[in-house]
Amino acid sequence: MKALLKRKFSLTDSGVEAVRRAAFASFLVNVGYMALMLIAMHYGDNVLQGVMKPAWYYLGIIAVTLVVLYVIIDREYVLTFNATYEEATALRLEIAERLRELPLAYFSRHDLSDLAQTIMQDVTDIEHAMSHSIPRCIAYVFFLIVMAILLLVSNPVLGLAALIPLSVGLVLMFLSQKAQKRWTEKYFWKTRETTEAFQEAIELQREIKSCGFEEENYKAVAASLDNAERLRLRAELTQAMPILLSTAIMKLSIGVIAVVSAALLRASAVQLIYVIGFLLASMRLVDAVGAMEDYFAEFFYLDARVKRINELRNTPTQTGMEIDLKHFDVELRDVHFAYNEETNVVNGASFVAKQNQVTAIVGPSGCGKSTILRLISRLYDYDSGSIIIDGRDIRKVSTDALFDKVSFVFQDVILFNASVLDNIRMGRPDATDEEVRRAARQANCEEFVLKLPEGYDTLIGENGSKLSGGERQRISIARALLKNAPILLLDEISASLDVENERKIQEALNRLITGKTVIIVSHRLKSIEKADQIVVMDSGRVDAAGTHEELLEKSALYRRLIEKSRMTESFTY
Repeated sequence: MKALLKRKFSLTDSGVEAVRRAAFASFLVNVGYMALMLIAMHYGDNVLQGVMKPAWYYLGIIAVTLVVLYVIIDREYVLTFNATYEEATALRLEIAERLRELPLAYFSRHDLSDLAQTIMQDVTDIEHAMSHSIPRCIAYVFFLIVMAILLLVSNPVLGLAALIPLSVGLVLMFLSQKAQKRWTEKYFWKTRETTEAFQEAIELQREIKSCGFEEENYKAVAASLDNAERLRLRAELTQAMPILLSTAIMKLSIGVIAVVSAALLRASAVQLIYVIGFLLASMRLVDAVGAMEDYFAEFFYLDARVKRINELRNTPTQTGMEIDLKHFDVELRDVHFAYNEETNVVNGASFVAKQNQVTAIVGPSGCGKSTILRLISRLYDYDSGSIIIDGRDIRKVSTDALFDKVSFVFQDVILFNASVLDNIRMGRPDATDEEVRRAARQANCEEFVLKLPEGYDTLIGENGSKLSGGERQRISIARALLKNAPILLLDEISASLDVENERKIQEALNRLITGKTVIIVSHRLKSIEKADQIVVMDSGRVDAAGTHEELLEKSALYRRLIEKSRMTESFTY
């Protein structure tokens, strides 16, 4: 049962245990309702037999039953809803922790809106099922088994009359489950597409308006929404029709009992009180099975969402040992990597970036320069070959141990809507305020930070929207200065900066690179001519490696890059 619940509803261990307790309480509630019916039957039997007991006897039984039933219902509510909220919290935390462990490659292959929907909406749907369906459905299953046994033992003929229509209705429900799951899954993925279309339309408003695509974009989003609505109607009809039909069949059990009991009464084969009891029990069973069918419909609706969460859980994560790296030469040995099966980005790259030296990677666009940096930092794992640091293949080193030794300054800086102080402190969370400010001064941040309304405590907006590109880049460098990791990876950090910002960032970098293994990707070849080593990449391979002067002699590709760079610098409009 535990494994089944975990697989079917993507619950945690604590969630399964909570469901078990809530289901038992719900079962007792159903037994309590039947107890009230049994008390009524007991009173009716006494009336028919002419053996009435004092009023206090019947009132006492009813009072005790109602008190016990109240306690059980209250307990069921607490167990169900408290457990629901705790499980939803635990599940979201588990998914968040799982996302933290996944490699960057996973996020490049999945829409962020899809992941957000998984964390928020999919867990909310499971939360609703936990609070309204799962425990009660389990309770109804055991309640039906107990009731079926009691009915068959009491009177096999009337028992079969009650149970056969119910069984036919349930069988019909189960026979339709494949069609229900198929259409609800189609609707599930269509809603994902629609959400992505809305997100894209919001994020690209500037481009849409500037290119005059407003009408086309509106039509595309509206068409996606219409398609989703049609799928939703089809999915709901696919669910509703079997439920309506099976419910109609199950309600026949009351009529069947009436017909069969009439024949039995005529033959004096059954007492009237038994007929009344069976009719009451049949009505209760119809209600119970009808509720179960509604719950089953919700379970079928959940199926695609549970699969999505389980897929996330089963995605392989990056593993490795906790190793304290001491030496920081970075060696690539015949490294191969592809983002997908069709396109190889790195094809047998090999070179060594020495500690206390600056190694620059240059080459045409799309040759794998930035990918090399992502492989070195294990943001992606390479397919074959090896990257060696301190004599160890980095795929055997845990990402936490490796990230502790690597600072990465991206071209596209990601900032949070927090203060300048907190954004820089991400480089080393335990740093003091004074250490953060010192890193900011070293990165030439203080000149613009002190002009902000609240200085270092100013909230800088989503992704640093209140700052310029150069200011955001300097905050990124301040993070790296604060972290002070022995391996520094720089990816086209001055590609879109003006001359003044580039000069200030270069000053900050000169402080940052001292004594480190520095690997820099840059298309501005003039800025890397003094590098200790320049690696020229072409179509994922190393074309040549050496100093600027050496490459001018032995690499035709490098000479072409230099010539194109000079032509670009001398171009005038």
